[in-house]
Amino acid sequence: MFSKYMKLGAMIAGILFCGFALLHNILSSGFIYSLTVTFGTFFYHLAMRLLVGYTFDRVMKNKADLGKKHYRLAPFEQKLYRKLNVKRWKAGMPTYDPELFDPQKHSYEEIAMAMCQAELVHEAIIVLSFVPLLFSLFAGSFSVFLATSVLSAMFDGMFVIMQRFNRPRIIALINKKRK
Repeated sequence: MFSKYMKLGAMIAGILFCGFALLHNILSSGFIYSLTVTFGTFFYHLAMRLLVGYTFDRVMKNKADLGKKHYRLAPFEQKLYRKLNVKRWKAGMPTYDPELFDPQKHSYEEIAMAMCQAELVHEAIIVLSFVPLLFSLFAGSFSVFLATSVLSAMFDGMFVIMQRFNRPRIIALINKKRK
């Protein structure tokens, strides 16, 4: 369901961006220019997320080496996640494709590998969230682009945290099942 809204949002933002860009070329209005930049930025953030997820899905196919160091928790992380109260807010977070994490349809190992891929997707998105800062070279308003980039990165950071918080529990279920 969430995937449908993201795709629809990207499509609408892209259409509005193109429409306002054309209108701005005709009317040269400051207000229309602001709308062009706003919808262009929205389009970038939504389309980039979809493209990054699609790319990782095509390359990784929800397969990951669960033993890689990158996927293991650092010693400080459990304490940090308790302080952030992750257990309380994680249930309210949207899931792009809930079916990937459904134990009725996938083994715990498949779910854990999908979690690894989701973590990498959100980490890549965090980095790419700062590309709009380059837009400020042409559009000005560096502080606005910085604010949207930071907020975007923080939003995706929550998904990284959620994957890292949940994965040890899934790994524990895998180990329990093996015994």
